[in-house]
Amino acid sequence: MSRRIGSILIRAIITLLMVAVLNFVLFRVIPGDPASLLLSGARTSVTAEQMAAQRQNWGLDRPLFPDQMVDYLSATLQGDFGYSFKFRGRHVADLILERLPATIVLVGLAQLIAILCGVMLGLYAGWRRGGAGDHIATGASLALYSTPAFWLGMILVVIFSTALGWLPGYGAHSPGAITSSLDWLLDYLGHLALPVTAVALGLIGQYVVVARAAMSDVVTEDYMVTARAKGLTGGQMLMRHALRNAMLPVVTLITLNLGYVVAGAITVEAVFAWPGIGGLTVEALNARDYPVLQGIFLLLGASIVVANLIADLAYGLLDPRVR
Repeated sequence: MSRRIGSILIRAIITLLMVAVLNFVLFRVIPGDPASLLLSGARTSVTAEQMAAQRQNWGLDRPLFPDQMVDYLSATLQGDFGYSFKFRGRHVADLILERLPATIVLVGLAQLIAILCGVMLGLYAGWRRGGAGDHIATGASLALYSTPAFWLGMILVVIFSTALGWLPGYGAHSPGAITSSLDWLLDYLGHLALPVTAVALGLIGQYVVVARAAMSDVVTEDYMVTARAKGLTGGQMLMRHALRNAMLPVVTLITLNLGYVVAGAITVEAVFAWPGIGGLTVEALNARDYPVLQGIFLLLGASIVVANLIADLAYGLLDPRVR
């Protein structure tokens, strides 16, 4: 088991290094020059000398390979993500930490709702497969799973914000003075409702599909037939045998999806102008803000690698065959 954990850790480190290298190359192939994009909005005309000075200030005049790449990898290994081009030289880590809580609240709450509803519904559909509930749950989950989250978000805005006017569909707070902490909380929850629903609906479909498939496989296993022949009731079979075995792929999916909590739902945050990591990604991408984009995607890569690591270790705890 210790050798297995060691090999998993080595693979995780190698993967992170590959992510860091790809992170550097990926955004450099995008058309557009950061200096040109940011200085083009200046009120006064920008001379070629000013443009060259700005590029030199950001280190963009140096060769990509090996100069810029070596500097980037060296700084990243030291925990220095650099300074933003767009946000007046602010440190990338400060920008990410400023936006991260809003994303964790949004995606974390959506994940919690989706896990509770989707897993329970999927396990029930797999246990009662072939019934009316199974057909309804499967059809609805496949429809949700195949629907883009941003499209769901736009539909929710049109119905509940524009047409009915029940919930706000933009930002995290309403303009105007808020007189108390309770008013602030209620206003925040009102703005949170639609984006959380949009993210959770897509995730519920995913969890239902996986949980149902896992439970459907388990109920046909020989040990379930043996348990029934021994006289165990349906509840005993479910709790003692079916549930634990069916949860193995579900736990993997939950763990991997939790890795996306820090990344956020970029398209959903863009639809609702939610001030999280997704919104920061869109702003940085439009400005070709390489340091911010590199910091965000490195954080995403690290979270996915850690989630995979946790999933591998959880499998060893849940399944004796792995041990």
